[in-house]
Amino acid sequence: MENKITNLIYVEYDFKVEPQQPWNDVLMAQLGEVGFESFIETEKGVKAYILQSLDSDSLLDGVNMMENELCDLAFAKAVVPPTNWNAEWEKNFDPITVKNRCEVRAPFHKASGVEYDIVIEPKMSFGTGHHQTTHMMIEHLLEEDVTGLDVLDMGSGTGVLGILAQMRGAALVDAVDIDTWCFENALENVERNNTDKVNVILGGAEVLDGKNYDFIIANINRNILLQDIPVYASTLKSGGTILFSGFYKEDLEHITSKCNESGIYYDSHIEKDSWIAAKMTKK
Repeated sequence: MENKITNLIYVEYDFKVEPQQPWNDVLMAQLGEVGFESFIETEKGVKAYILQSLDSDSLLDGVNMMENELCDLAFAKAVVPPTNWNAEWEKNFDPITVKNRCEVRAPFHKASGVEYDIVIEPKMSFGTGHHQTTHMMIEHLLEEDVTGLDVLDMGSGTGVLGILAQMRGAALVDAVDIDTWCFENALENVERNNTDKVNVILGGAEVLDGKNYDFIIANINRNILLQDIPVYASTLKSGGTILFSGFYKEDLEHITSKCNESGIYYDSHIEKDSWIAAKMTKK
């Protein structure tokens, strides 16, 4: 496994964005949909990373931001030399605290003594808690009672939300992600946090066939959510709760409408910098 990870070659796209807000977030969301794995916000915009094997001259053709007349956007790209990513994250990754109850930190940070101390080695995967969507999902989970419940963490990334779900009392957590790097990283983080009830699964919605959950966490993106909501609905028990994030406030109506078709109905939502994290229930 170690050789596989260290031999991966990445391409860095260095985007200059003006104005940066809200366009940095929009750009990162759209780049994520075409295969970019990790992002670092800079003083001038965003640096985005993708496997060299997935890079192509037409890669950005499907990124609407490239034609956005409301901002100025330019980029340069280069192959990333062999890099100690852990050292890079040590320079750029600060711990975050949510509601003074949950801290997400790297192994090189000292524990602060909060109720839920989550140690994440982010490497090149998404889900350190710094992004608005992950931060809001942590907020939701801190308010939800998942004691004794079977939980699905869909699009689990680093595994941070599934790890918190076990810490909050979940009986079982299936943490599912389609990305191999996220899968390997989540396995490490689950072991690091001694959360042995979190099962890390490589795959997409197809792995949910025949499974049933009391509580679902789905922090992905608008298009995948709209595609897979019927699958989530089929696995969610009657009366169960589902938390959605990974989309903007203008998409909430579309997400809600698609959920209604499957017997899932809006309850409430949190908003942060135009991103939404919504709570819904199945009747």
